[in-house]
Amino acid sequence: MNRGHRWPVKRRLTLYVGVVATLLCALLAAVILIAVQRTTTAYLTKEILGTAARVATEVDRGNVLEPIPHGVIYDIQVIDPLGRVVAASKEMAGKPPMAGPRLTGGRNGITTTVCGGPAFPPGHCSIVARDQVFLSGRDWTVYTAAPVIPPLVHPLVAAAVIGGALLLIAGITYGTHRAVGASLASVDAIRTELDEINASCPGRRVPTPEADDELHDLAESVNLTLGRLQAAVEQQRRLASDASHDLRTPIAAIRAEVEDALMDTGDHDWHATSRAVLSGLDRLQAIVSDLLTLARLDAGTPGASDRVDLAELVRTETAARHPDKRVECVLHEGATVVADRVRLSRLVTNLMDNAERHAESTITIKVYCDPRPGGGPAYKAGAAVLEVLDDGAGIAPDKREMVFQRFTRLDAARSRDTGGTGLGLPIARQIAEMAGGTLTIHDSPRGARFVLCLPKAASPAGDVPARRPVTPRPGQAGSLADG
Repeated sequence: MNRGHRWPVKRRLTLYVGVVATLLCALLAAVILIAVQRTTTAYLTKEILGTAARVATEVDRGNVLEPIPHGVIYDIQVIDPLGRVVAASKEMAGKPPMAGPRLTGGRNGITTTVCGGPAFPPGHCSIVARDQVFLSGRDWTVYTAAPVIPPLVHPLVAAAVIGGALLLIAGITYGTHRAVGASLASVDAIRTELDEINASCPGRRVPTPEADDELHDLAESVNLTLGRLQAAVEQQRRLASDASHDLRTPIAAIRAEVEDALMDTGDHDWHATSRAVLSGLDRLQAIVSDLLTLARLDAGTPGASDRVDLAELVRTETAARHPDKRVECVLHEGATVVADRVRLSRLVTNLMDNAERHAESTITIKVYCDPRPGGGPAYKAGAAVLEVLDDGAGIAPDKREMVFQRFTRLDAARSRDTGGTGLGLPIARQIAEMAGGTLTIHDSPRGARFVLCLPKAASPAGDVPARRPVTPRPGQAGSLADG
């Protein structure tokens, strides 16, 4: 359907409710009128029969007067055994019998409806009741009648019922129109505010209705979503700014080296210049590689589900490194997790790189299992724990979360020689969280203590006893011997 021919929601809902209310109110009015008409008819029939019985009693006593006095029921006739009207009320004087042979025979107290005829005006119907009296060995008949109650009972009753139905329809329709209009006004306010929110004003929020209803919950959800979007936008801005800053430094260093070489009129040491340029290029490559890794992690790409033994992974990573610091390993077998092996290798590498930059002489790596009571459903088999410790200056408690922010490096790590890209620890934490675990910094007597906790994979074989660490030579990773 063409959008220009679509009715607004308020008009459609108002029309729908109006039609439904009209049908229901019409049905209700009809039911009320039918109920009133039947109740009134039953009451009138009872009065007719009662009047016939009273007149029959008077006939039996011989107290019939001419004309017969009456109350509410004024059509009364007394018929002798020969079928002649011997007494009647004033209204029925001179008229033939009401029902004739129609009500002859049978028991007393029966009624019928008579329309027209010699006793009643044409086009009018009456309820006629008959009662018989056995007098002097013969049957005498008493007829009483009253006009039939019309379907609408009475004009005033019909006007009251129909008028009430119309007022009810109008009230329901108007109330629906107002309620829908008020609700849609809130929706329109939310839509208008959303249309005006853009990247230049991410802090704006949609108005929240005062009523505690679904629209209030919708506005709250929209504002929460806008808050998350604002945080993401600000994070992206900081990322772009910090990345630009960190990329500019090696580029400037490379440019300076090249310009110095070009300005040197004598014999220039091009090998030294090449080494300096390559160092800058290595730093650029590290930053770009970390940015690419972060982009993939931010995209939420699921990793592989490998069974990884943390002890074996640490042995592999330490064997491939040639650190200038002493590395001690305390590795307990059985710390097996289900995660992406490549990402866990990157996590371990980042933690070891960070420890190597800040350690004075020794790096300690521990792997063990923790029963982790109360760790939640993910830790029903316990936790596999990896700790990386260094004997450096450590991290102040108020800055332990700061180091996991992107491009954040503390003052002690700001020099070009010792500072990393500022992305290694954020990448490590994001890998840990995507694997269902945590990466935090705990207290340590000296230096920094990074603790990785991952849900342990269920293993029916049980844990293997821990192995004793072997003190390695400086510059080499420690090996393990069986305990």
